[in-house]
Amino acid sequence: MVPHVFVIFGATGDLARRKLFPGLFRLMRSGLLPEQFRIIGSGRNSPGTDEEFRYKLAKAVFKFSGSARFDDHVWEEFAQRITFQTSSKDDGEALAAAVDAAMAELGPDTRKLLYLSVPPDSMEPMVKMLGATGLAEDARVVLEKPFGRDLESSRSLNTALHQVFAEEQLFRIDHFLGKEAVQNILALRFANGFFEPVWNRHHISYVQIDVPESIGIEGRAGFMESTGTFRDMISTHLFQLLGFLALEPPVHVDAESLRVEKRKLFQAVRALDPDRVVFGQYEGYRDEPGVAGESEVETFVAAEVWVDNWRWKGVPFLLRTGKAMEQSRRTITLGFVEPPLKMFDSANGFDSQPNELVFELTEDSTVTLELRAKRPGPALKLDHAKLHMRFSEAFADAEPLEAYERLLLDVLRDDQTLFTSAEEVERLWELCDPVLRQPPKVHSYEQGSWGPAQAMELAGERGWRVPEKS
Repeated sequence: MVPHVFVIFGATGDLARRKLFPGLFRLMRSGLLPEQFRIIGSGRNSPGTDEEFRYKLAKAVFKFSGSARFDDHVWEEFAQRITFQTSSKDDGEALAAAVDAAMAELGPDTRKLLYLSVPPDSMEPMVKMLGATGLAEDARVVLEKPFGRDLESSRSLNTALHQVFAEEQLFRIDHFLGKEAVQNILALRFANGFFEPVWNRHHISYVQIDVPESIGIEGRAGFMESTGTFRDMISTHLFQLLGFLALEPPVHVDAESLRVEKRKLFQAVRALDPDRVVFGQYEGYRDEPGVAGESEVETFVAAEVWVDNWRWKGVPFLLRTGKAMEQSRRTITLGFVEPPLKMFDSANGFDSQPNELVFELTEDSTVTLELRAKRPGPALKLDHAKLHMRFSEAFADAEPLEAYERLLLDVLRDDQTLFTSAEEVERLWELCDPVLRQPPKVHSYEQGSWGPAQAMELAGERGWRVPEKS
């Protein structure tokens, strides 16, 4: 792999501390980074000397890489390649000079990778600065969501980006797509003869994508007040999960083939109906530091989505996510159509809970198939049983990559498969536009609950699988 200069904008921020520097460190430890590289952190405010910056990073990398995976000798080798240079959306000349110097030191084949972890309102002027200073030349750039605030701003951002970068230089990152469990949805769907034939409206009666979080806003009032949960989660993560679940079989699992199928799928998705979207705000949110006393920002969203194509017509997709809820979960549930012949009545243990296929998208992910079977004993009595697979047990010798590690490695390899195109971003904002223009009433809900009652009603008779015990 050729030498690289990594430039991380927002290098003193939470994402860099928790994910980006630990991810790059683990990639180096695993031998997956180039032998020669430099990392230049950047931001408006200096964290002190380079040594002070490295010391702060060492504590973060130790914490978020896991002490068992932290090696002092590897860290010393990693840290000596890290420097910091201040920059802003208005002034990047000193940073450009530092990058040029690092590239000259590493040799003529050196490539640039720019990581923009900056606030949404800084994105367009930052892109213009990259073009004006020459930092954009022959660089690949990773963009953090949200990609705009609505359809109009997303189009404006894409226009600004395309004035400086070619589309193939752009890597719009959604870390959910870097998770092993999410990629496994494609493998389980298309590589198994007992799943692929039933993955349609004839056999599946509903789909739930459920991502509740037990934490509150964790000091991120500025981000939440400006963005809200709908923009943060629905137009990005949850729609991307829906895309993997519902797309048609691609010709190949590569960037172009997946994008073709996701493009067709999202064209078939019906624009969201504000009357079938529930907004909530947890009690006490307005007391959080930095939150407006009369804030109507939603910390919870539940939405009903319809895919009007041959495969999914009539199947509801239910999306739910929120802060300060009872548990943190990442659960996808597919409910199967009931058999037409009810041989077993309630006296024999029959009930109306359907068979379900359940994906738990945790770091130690699982897949569970819930079915009915005869309970051992003298009577022919049904009960619920589970077929359960835990990936860490099935592949005990494997060493999975964390989501950001995987996606950073894909950027180094110029692999766009798990990244989002400009056209896709604009289509998702188009689907969300009715809700942004006519937002639902925000309902209050207790911290530690499962959200407002109106969201429970949205799920119908079956209800939400979560909070059922897994």
